[in-house]
Amino acid sequence: MSIYFSGTFRKTGGLLSAIAKQLNQINLKPVKKIQVQFDPFHPQSHIPREFLFHITTPKVLTTNYNCSVKTNVVCDRSDPWIKLDLVESGGSITFLANNLTVLEILQQINKHVSSLVKKEEISDVSATLTKTEKKKGKRK
Repeated sequence: MSIYFSGTFRKTGGLLSAIAKQLNQINLKPVKKIQVQFDPFHPQSHIPREFLFHITTPKVLTTNYNCSVKTNVVCDRSDPWIKLDLVESGGSITFLANNLTVLEILQQINKHVSSLVKKEEISDVSATLTKTEKKKGKRK
């Protein structure tokens, strides 16, 4: 009598692969400015610093060249926070990063900001046909 296997055959990629997946999905087009404030002596200061590391990669910043990233380093023992200023609505999204992980912050950014991205319209296909494709179209 044998025990049936229940579960996956492979291990998951872990935390870094989950963060990489969220970074591939991120789109900063509706964001005008990202402000990050933290106290380096706060016990949870590593969270906004790690978020800054991931958000300032060239692949993420190319989604919106007009988005500015501002870091405020204070020494008042205040909790760290991340604020996203939006372009069109003029509103802002604030994350209190004291009890959040970087993965949770990125998931929430993708959830709230990606829904604001407008879908790009596909241009007319006939305008982008090459000469050989036009000849093939005439023969049919």
